[in-house]
Order: sequence, then structure tokens, then C-alpha cells
Amino acid sequence: MEIGPRMVAIVVIVMSFAIFLGIVSADPDMLQDVCVADLASKVKVNGFPCKETFNEMDFFWDGLAKPEFPNNTLGSLVTRANVEKVPGLNTLGLSLARGDFAPYGLIAPHTHPRASEMVFVLYGEIYAGFITTANILVAKTIKAGEIFVFPRGLVHFQMNVKNTSAAAIAVFNSQLAGAPNVATALFAAEPTVPNDVLAKAFQIDAKEVEMIKARLAPKS
Repeated sequence: MEIGPRMVAIVVIVMSFAIFLGIVSADPDMLQDVCVADLASKVKVNGFPCKETFNEMDFFWDGLAKPEFPNNTLGSLVTRANVEKVPGLNTLGLSLARGDFAPYGLIAPHTHPRASEMVFVLYGEIYAGFITTANILVAKTIKAGEIFVFPRGLVHFQMNVKNTSAAAIAVFNSQLAGAPNVATALFAAEPTVPNDVLAKAFQIDAKEVEMIKARLAPKS
């Protein structure tokens, strides 16, 4: 898909959101101009150590420019522009992601333990929602040019409600928000969560637990 004037305007708006979220960053404040992540370092710190030298490519990535075409059971694909892809984001407290949806595709329920999220629809219609700690669903169908916000740490999801493709850009106030999928975390953890724990929690029997685990097991 070509990036025309309308898309440029959308990107400008999204980046404005990113700057705002960076100001109210969930990550620790930076103490110097830049701290480009040394992703190869063996040193473990809260974030990444700084490289001694850097250049403009540490602050650049074109991975969100083109749509992806989901070819999986959920019908969605998320491309993340975080510190692991853009080392210059280290200590800046922001990142982006692009979600591409096949018709009726779903980004399954998940959380971001280190960030709040703002979603901006590029095209299509998406049903977006989160669940509060009081088990209240807050959800709305949003269209191109509209936004929806997911508070930090709450379980949330997005689903394409049309028989056409859709795409959205998400902004996070963290350089590495984390995104544990609820179903995968419970049914595909290593070592495995005991079947009786899951059977009792979901009020199903052990055979059903095994079936779900088999479906969610990583493909070798």
C-alpha cells in the first residue's frame, strides 16, 4: 500500500501521541541525551546498557511502513517498533506497534505490564475493549481516524469486525511494554501449569485442558 498525504497526516498525529506519552513515561527518566541500547551486552540492568558509539541508524526503522498479511489461526499480526528494533529508544519511555488484521481477525486477550496503550485505526473497523479489575468490560467499535485507550496492566483485545482487512497503530509509554497473551501464558507455559489448576480455574475437565494445551503448544 502506497503512503499518500492522508497517511502522512495520520503518522504525524500518531507521533504527536507518542511524544505526549513519552513525557508521561512509565519507564525511568533518562539522565543523559541518549543511551543507545547495547543489545549484545552481557550486563543485566533495568533496561539496556549504553553503547559507546552510535549513529543515525540506531534511531531509524522502516518496519511499520508496509502492511503485513496475517496467515495464522487468529488472523492478526503485530509488528513492534520497540527498543529491540530501535536501540535509540533506550531510556526514552515510548514505542509503537502496528497491528494488521485479516477479515474478522483477532488480537487475543493480553496485557502490557509496563505500559498503557493508545490505539489509532489506520483503516477498517475494530472492536476494542479492556476488562477492569472489577470484571467490567469497557469496549467500543472504532473506525479509521479514531482512537481507544487501554490502561496499563489490564487485559484487553482488538477484533476486526468487517470482512475486509484492517490496520491500527499503537503507542506505548514504555520502550518495551511486554505483551503476555493470556491463553498462551496459562496453557503453553514451560514448565506447564498443572492440569488440575487450570481445570478448576476454568471449571472444565482435565481432557479439555489437554486439548487446549495441544492447540496452543509452540509449533516445532
